[in-house]
Amino acid sequence: MGEPPLRGVRVLELLGIGPEPFAGMLLADLGADVLALRRPGQTPGGGGLERGRPVIGVNLKDPGTLGVVRELVASADVLLEGYRPGVAERLGLGPEDCHAINPRLVYGRMTGWGQTGPLAATAGHDINYIAVTGALHAAARRGQAPTPPSNLLGDFGGGGMYLVTAVLAALVERARTGTGRVLDVAITDGTTYLTSMLYGMHRDGQWRDEAGTNLLDTGAPYYDVYGCADGRYVAVGALEPQFFAALAGLLDLGPEVCEDRDDPARWPALRAAIAAAVLTRTRDEWAALAAGTDACLAPVLDLTEAPQHGQAVARGTFADGMPRLPLGRAVQTPSAADVVRSWGVDPELAAAVAQWHDL
Repeated sequence: MGEPPLRGVRVLELLGIGPEPFAGMLLADLGADVLALRRPGQTPGGGGLERGRPVIGVNLKDPGTLGVVRELVASADVLLEGYRPGVAERLGLGPEDCHAINPRLVYGRMTGWGQTGPLAATAGHDINYIAVTGALHAAARRGQAPTPPSNLLGDFGGGGMYLVTAVLAALVERARTGTGRVLDVAITDGTTYLTSMLYGMHRDGQWRDEAGTNLLDTGAPYYDVYGCADGRYVAVGALEPQFFAALAGLLDLGPEVCEDRDDPARWPALRAAIAAAVLTRTRDEWAALAAGTDACLAPVLDLTEAPQHGQAVARGTFADGMPRLPLGRAVQTPSAADVVRSWGVDPELAAAVAQWHDL
């Protein structure tokens, strides 16, 4: 594979929860040398998001420890922090403090609401952030309450991924200008950006605010989930005419129910026909029949089954039961001492960090 893309990039991580550790994990998987610091009493994030880099407990209110951390800031390329607004500043590690030490530092801030605005100082979680963006409203069937898509959409799609994207862009900019940048990354901003297509379709009259009536929100019967004979499910996404024709052939649907399939007035009858057909076989029987076709029918797998799917196995998507980043390096956790030595810092500083407790 060759060297990982971010080899030699030094990242100091002031550990938060959810999207910020996800960003730290992703940068580590891409080859960056990441050192994560957790405050005393801070609950581990769990879920495997702290893998790939050492996580050490430090008391940032201790002057001696803070002095060591500020020396690390001087050597870092990137600092990530996932605290509520104002916390880093009170610790003496805000953007102004750090840029006074290291003007080249890319300072990435990860919050739900952002550093400014009427909600900036208030608490929230993924479900709250995606609620105000319109994204949660779009995750609903007609006449039913919206269903939160776990915390994938806000925390990780609109949060962690956008933080990493912003960091990478800022590193490119720094290579050109020689100076760093402060990145105010908010889950609400990122999630809203993810909905760009929906807002464009809404503007153009192609998306209705009534849930479950649109092409991609289970309104169209050929883009939905259906129950099988064994109580499990298949996902159908036959949007294009040629793919719908393949689906109709697979399900043995008669031409009378497939006529004018784009007419919403005919969708109830078409939905009933698809549901009745799917109900005649088990999920895995349908998956086997659909394999190698363009019917756009796939089994809905749980977290136990998904790593064993042939596509995941062929692509090496999982390693030791956890998702693997194909562009990255093998999942491994070096010691804090090894990370700091790779930064090339003063030996006395490296020795001080090596004495910190690895968690």
